[in-house]
Amino acid sequence: MSLDNKVICGNNVEVLSTYGDDTFDLTVTSPPYDGLRTYNGFSFDFEGLSKELFRVTKEGGIVVWVVGDATVKGSETGTSFRQALGFMDVGFRLHDTMIYEKNGAAYPASAKSNRYSSIFEYMFILSKGKPKTHNLIKDKPNKWAGFENFGKATSRQVDGTLKEGKKFTINEFGYRNNIWRINCGFGYSTKDKIAYEHPAIFPEELARDHIITWSNPGDLVLDPFNGSGTTGVQAYEQERNFLGLDVSSEYCELYTKRMKERFSLEIDYALPVSSVSV
Repeated sequence: MSLDNKVICGNNVEVLSTYGDDTFDLTVTSPPYDGLRTYNGFSFDFEGLSKELFRVTKEGGIVVWVVGDATVKGSETGTSFRQALGFMDVGFRLHDTMIYEKNGAAYPASAKSNRYSSIFEYMFILSKGKPKTHNLIKDKPNKWAGFENFGKATSRQVDGTLKEGKKFTINEFGYRNNIWRINCGFGYSTKDKIAYEHPAIFPEELARDHIITWSNPGDLVLDPFNGSGTTGVQAYEQERNFLGLDVSSEYCELYTKRMKERFSLEIDYALPVSSVSV
């Protein structure tokens, strides 16, 4: 399969405005939030981006928005919830609120703490209409694998009665839950050492599993905050086409170097907005 994989250095709202409606099958991204990282001093226009993402997402397409909240003056900011509601205001459905549970806290609770250690971020699954693709991952071990269910399966009906089903053998694995525990940090998020030149990468496993779940081979995946390019790396490995956007030329160069080291793949990021095509 011949894959199209590229990154454009520029303002994500401006670049996306050059694309037609219903272009992308899936977006997997994690935006900068609450000033927790400076990202070379850049900020972004959430309202403008949310509208553009809705317009360029195909009917049935998905936006995976990985975000958390800072604590300022003793209170969490609520940025994550405001953004989720903002996406709903422009037309997205909040298909699922998932949790990315980390393997440890950046700032563990101590004797002076008045709150528990924070070890998670939200993964908002936003759909444009009913999701057209949902390859749910079935890797949760079943304790009673190989056994038949106890008695006949029953289901409660609207009138309160029970309807009997058939006996069945319990599979080795069941569908996973919507809380994903993923190891992160140096050596865990990726084996690509060059990626850690970016201040806040997310794990390849996270990007991979969302790409597998919400898209199919040959689909077009977007990351409007490309950063070190984790989504692009996994899109390429999972045989998806990919477009990354980043306002920082430093991070665009970082991504091209990472793809060259990882896949011996040459990527040209120096594309003027006027030349964008799919």
